[in-house]
Amino acid sequence: MKKGEFDDYASDYDAMLDDPVRRRFARDNAFFVTRKVEVILEMLRGAGRDPRRLRWLDVGCGRGELLKAARAHFRDVRGCDVSTAMLAHAAPVTVVAQPDPSRLPFSGGEFDVVTAVCVFHHVEPQARPALLAEMRRVLTADGLVLLIEHNPLNPATRLIVSRTPIDRHAQLLSARRVRGLFRREQIVPLASEHFLLLPQSLYRRVGALERLLSAVPLGGQYAVLGRVGGSSRPQYGGRQV
Repeated sequence: MKKGEFDDYASDYDAMLDDPVRRRFARDNAFFVTRKVEVILEMLRGAGRDPRRLRWLDVGCGRGELLKAARAHFRDVRGCDVSTAMLAHAAPVTVVAQPDPSRLPFSGGEFDVVTAVCVFHHVEPQARPALLAEMRRVLTADGLVLLIEHNPLNPATRLIVSRTPIDRHAQLLSARRVRGLFRREQIVPLASEHFLLLPQSLYRRVGALERLLSAVPLGGQYAVLGRVGGSSRPQYGGRQV
């Protein structure tokens, strides 16, 4: 990602995301945000954490859409982003500018859970370990890291990414690669889940089917949850996939 790139996208961000395949999958962006919130809450609860007790940081929060949608479920929510133009649209949630892409503007141990949602495919591969190390630094001793990314094994996802201006420099990474990054930074992978397999119209009727297939790498996106410290054979109360 080039410095200041997302400042140029802020004014017409929704229009730049528009794609006929994406439009047929869901009527608007709200469905994608809602599904991410559902997955995040489900995975945190599967790890035995009550979101209402958690301080949450969303790295690369952009306009804060995810924070706005989920803030009622958490004790405290914060966001940061390198694009001040995107952050200008984030009110009323609390967000902080991130002048240095490799450094988070927070003290160590401030948060219980840190997320990065569709961020790492914009980060150069050689810079990913440093960003993940920063996410680990701002977590408590048993904090949780959750990454959500586009699934490179899904053909529709690859097609949409290939023709979306915002993703022109994107380098997709697999769930397996994310788990490898976690282990490198001494973050124990707890669980992975694939989602956005069913379009909005079908998900309303047979959403349980998508949940049953979450272990299969078919969905348009995936989430990987990890924990700082702890046993190399962690217990996870949700669906460990």
